[in-house]
Amino acid sequence: MREDCIRDTMESQEKKINQRKETEERKTRFPAASLRVIEEYLEFLTVEKGLSKATIRSYSSDMEQYCLYLEEEYRMDSVLKVTKTEILHYIAMLTDSGMKKTSIARKISCLKSFYHYLIQEEYLEKDPTEYLDQPKKEKKLPSVLSIQEVENLLEQPDLTTPLGLRDKAMLELTYATGMRVSEVIQVKISDVNLEMGYVRCMGKGSKERIIPVGKIALKSVEDYLLRGRNKLTGPLSGPVLFVNGKGNPLTRQGYWGILKKYATASGITKNITPHTLRHSFATHLLENGADLRAVQEMLGHADISTTQIYTHVTNQTIKDVYKHTHPRA
Repeated sequence: MREDCIRDTMESQEKKINQRKETEERKTRFPAASLRVIEEYLEFLTVEKGLSKATIRSYSSDMEQYCLYLEEEYRMDSVLKVTKTEILHYIAMLTDSGMKKTSIARKISCLKSFYHYLIQEEYLEKDPTEYLDQPKKEKKLPSVLSIQEVENLLEQPDLTTPLGLRDKAMLELTYATGMRVSEVIQVKISDVNLEMGYVRCMGKGSKERIIPVGKIALKSVEDYLLRGRNKLTGPLSGPVLFVNGKGNPLTRQGYWGILKKYATASGITKNITPHTLRHSFATHLLENGADLRAVQEMLGHADISTTQIYTHVTNQTIKDVYKHTHPRA
């Protein structure tokens, strides 16, 4: 346990140092009034979306250019004050500069993604990019793990340590429910009903949903509560279910680091993000005959078209099976 705590502390300190460096650098590039929301957005892209450092740098550069334009042309110091008019003028400026259409398309996508995030986080009520033409892009299917890969991943935590018990419970609960990482780390002890077998989840837009939990995940959570959490808790732990080595509530970055560690240990070579277990949850349910509407409810999708992406994944699986097994394929 001591070695695990020391390792967690060192990793946490290194991350904090790097984050401070990035924060100081951004202070010189973005207006003070816009800095906070842009930093939160870039963190969202890193942790929730699992985008690469190179992609994050591109988004950051696009946002810097956008902010500079707003300052120079409109003396506007906040991205929260922008209307559709300023954005249309910005796009016209990019076009007049001779920039390639692909680059302009990427910048429009960046802005749409950014303002969609601000609406989602309730910074804005109206999206200034709502009626902008979205560049048509090929839909990228989410990366999912096979059932065997999931089993290998979930076997990695060391159940003789409090941190291992925590990690086992956390990953099992994620795969059992398909919750977003931001939802998992906010789950309170009182949200999990071990007797009835469900978890209460507070999703986007403060919408509550009740998700059934399988017996393996329930047993892992119970073991963690009985033999692990009480050895990790501290004065700031509060009612949250999952805490770090210091007893503080686990962060999204902490979750991501834990997931990557076990993915590497299990020999998984696919690109892993905190959403990977969520994608795998939905795909495996549909592959085994689950109703699309039921999966939509469990995932907390407002629109069923968002859930339908997983039917494309399962269809691709069927095609691969056919190709490798039919004698005349």
